[in-house]
Amino acid sequence: MNDWALELGFSQIGVAGVDLSTAEAGLMQWLEKGFHGEMQYMQAHGLKRARPAELVPGTLSVITARMDYLPQNTPPDWQRLEWERHARPGEGLVSVYARGRDYHKVLRNRLQKLAERIDAALSEHNLAHRAFTDSAPVLEAELASRSGQGWRGKHTLVLSRDAGSMFFLGEIFVNIALPATAPVTAHCGQCTACIDICPTAAIIAPQSVDARRCISYLTIELDGAIPEEFRAPMGNRIYGCDDCQLACPWNKFAQRASLPDFDARGALMDQQLPHLFAWDEATFLRITEGSPIRRIGHERWLRNIAIALGNAWRQTGDTRYAQALHSRAGHDSAVVREHVAWGLGQRPS
Repeated sequence: MNDWALELGFSQIGVAGVDLSTAEAGLMQWLEKGFHGEMQYMQAHGLKRARPAELVPGTLSVITARMDYLPQNTPPDWQRLEWERHARPGEGLVSVYARGRDYHKVLRNRLQKLAERIDAALSEHNLAHRAFTDSAPVLEAELASRSGQGWRGKHTLVLSRDAGSMFFLGEIFVNIALPATAPVTAHCGQCTACIDICPTAAIIAPQSVDARRCISYLTIELDGAIPEEFRAPMGNRIYGCDDCQLACPWNKFAQRASLPDFDARGALMDQQLPHLFAWDEATFLRITEGSPIRRIGHERWLRNIAIALGNAWRQTGDTRYAQALHSRAGHDSAVVREHVAWGLGQRPS
């Protein structure tokens, strides 16, 4: 099974059992505190996330898979280079994972192929299977950590001593009992780099994130207006945020993808904010075809960039950013107009 997984572009596979009952209390506390924000699907599915056999009746084991996503040409000092992008306020910053092809499409297809190979090898067992990747009520990080993919970092992401955290996770639910792979011990120690670096203090305690404060949530999941208190800390981040991962010492071991799918698209890299803000909806849809960015739609794209333009104008005093904002002052969307007005209000002192 390991060889098949490697052939399909996965870096590691494991097996977890289906009894996640010890994770239920923490999940419910997180939901009760409202940390999921407007992600109503989290609330709607409730404890089903911690009960694989309820999601897919008959499930006895979960095969977990890791797929590294750093672009193949990523240089050794990639973390330093990413921090330099943060320091160029006039450029739109897209999270590393979103610069290439939509990972949902890549992983789902390859997980299905892996499941079919396992099915063929175990044909006498009448194997039933379903593959998921960030697309169903599944406690992915919990299953991954239980199956030895890594441990839960203080930012809640899964961390591996061999691969950091720059990877996607996927699962195959199967109706046969497979031997579980052993979990690994945690190696964060006293380090709090991820907590200390978060621009909006979203990591409120080790292994506890208030999504309502997280820039990834704000720029991707949140519909409507972004709360004003978080707009300045967003800087030039227009889709997602990697800060907690960039600060993590374990990501010096992050692995390059074995597939070209996650190589960065030039149209999304090192682009000036006025240029990105000028895209009409047809251009946005064309350039983001097959990209995870398309899911936020053109309105949120403009909303996010309007904030970045305001921050860039305040920091640099360059009137090009104010001029770009003025070009959308009469936009049909009230959400875009609100964020343009905020951006124009960031006049340098």
